[in-house]
Amino acid sequence: MAGEFDDIRGRLEAIAEELADLAIVRLRESIDAGGNELPVDERRLTRARRAVEKAIGLLAEPDDAQ
Repeated sequence: MAGEFDDIRGRLEAIAEELADLAIVRLRESIDAGGNELPVDERRLTRARRAVEKAIGLLAEPDDAQ
C-alpha cells in the first residue's frame, strides 16, 4: 500500500504553496498601504498552511497497522 496517499499529498502540497503565496500577497499589500501590523488574513492563511502541512506529514508516515 506504499504510495497510496501520494496523489492526495501532492494536492495538499500545492494547496500549502497557494496559501503561502496568498499570505505573502497580503503582507505586501499591508506594507504598500503603510500598515504597521500583520494583516488578520495573513495570520489565518499561515495557520491554514500549517494545518495542511501537518496533514501532509501525517499522510507521509508509514502505516503502523498490520
